[in-house]
Amino acid sequence: MTTSPPPASPALSRPDSPTGPAEVIIRAENVKKLYRIGDEQLWALKGISLDVYRGEFISIMGPSGSGKSTFFNQLGALDVPTEGKVYFEGESLFDLPEDMQAWVRCNQIGYIFQTYNLISVMSALQNVMLPMVFQGTSKEEATARASRILERVGLGHRLDHKPFELSGGQQQRVSIARALANTPAVILADEPTGNLDTKTGAEIIQLLKDLNRAEAVTIICATHDKKMLASSDRVCWVRDGQIERIASGAEFRIEDMDADHLGR
Repeated sequence: MTTSPPPASPALSRPDSPTGPAEVIIRAENVKKLYRIGDEQLWALKGISLDVYRGEFISIMGPSGSGKSTFFNQLGALDVPTEGKVYFEGESLFDLPEDMQAWVRCNQIGYIFQTYNLISVMSALQNVMLPMVFQGTSKEEATARASRILERVGLGHRLDHKPFELSGGQQQRVSIARALANTPAVILADEPTGNLDTKTGAEIIQLLKDLNRAEAVTIICATHDKKMLASSDRVCWVRDGQIERIASGAEFRIEDMDADHLGR
């Protein structure tokens, strides 16, 4: 049964486009996360609400320990909030049965990790095929689709190479291809440029932006990389378990940002 999400908060909403109202794909409503360490309690999230719109590129940034990664994990269905709701396509995600939550993770969300998380004994092609195998796609179709996606990210000539035969940037491109394997509605990228040099990181950011535009896929990045600002439709700053500011990437001036904002 579909659970209707609560109305959007005007303060957190994106203006409607000329073609019509912006469509919410993920809504976090008063999300809180409590960690217990012995007799102590730590509220990593203190009540965050945020609308993520279909087709947008949004970056979540903030100092280390701000709750940025914890919030990112709630949006990606990787962790359950202590309080509050996360809605995906109008469904209260954590009220769904576990098998349906798993289905959403497999079919509707693609994940990109800072450390790539590729399987070392598998080729680039096999790594990209893996989510399709879990989905039940035939080997022939999975092979053809994985080949096309790797071509799309510039690795059509590296299909049979294993991760140790690829550079860091190439491994991240395989990770991006794997995230696209099941044609997800949303891609969550956790520090996608964190292990890359400046030039390669810029190339990965551009690739993500190109995919965002060409595939109309929603991209949510948790990042410290200030280069992400230029590609972001909006930037969400998290501090002390709460949202401090939301603005468009264009509204942030890099020279006005202190080291604390950049998470250093």
